[in-house]
Order: sequence, then structure tokens, then C-alpha cells
Amino acid sequence: MKDLRQVVRRPLVTEKGTLAKEANNQLIFEVDRRSNKVEIRQAVEQVFKVKVLKVRTVNCEGKKKRLGRILGKRSDWKKAYVTLAEGQSVEFFEGA
Repeated sequence: MKDLRQVVRRPLVTEKGTLAKEANNQLIFEVDRRSNKVEIRQAVEQVFKVKVLKVRTVNCEGKKKRLGRILGKRSDWKKAYVTLAEGQSVEFFEGA
């Protein structure tokens, strides 16, 4: 499809994500909407040098926003829950 570094857009560091990291060794990323689970797995393994057990994806609908009489909508996006193998971790999530 494309360069694997373009598949993973950014990590989502939230309270829910922190709980998933501690309980299930999962990381949450915003990913490209056109990417599939195989591409997400390859991208995370290549960029972060970790072993991925499974990937779950969620298509998130953009919120409707209003400014006075003008109606608008944020972009739709895709979220990926990546489960890492036992003993694997990513450094920038350690401080969160």
C-alpha cells in the first residue's frame, strides 16, 4: 500500500489507554483509515522493534460540530489496539 511509517499516525495516550497498557500490555494508536491489520502489525513491529500478538481496529466517526449557524464535521479516523508479546514494551509509553 504505502510506506509502513505512514500507517501509524500517533499514539493515543489516554486514561483508558494507560489502563489497557498496565492490564493487557496493549498500546493504542491512531492509524491511517485505509490500512488493514496486517499493515498495522508490520508497521508497529518495524518502527518500535517489538513483537505484536494481535491487532484490533475501530473505525471512529468524526463528531458533528457547530459554530453559530454553520454546521461542520470532524474527520473520521481509525484506532488500533495493539497487543504486545509478554515482556515487550515501548519506551515513550513508560513515562505516561
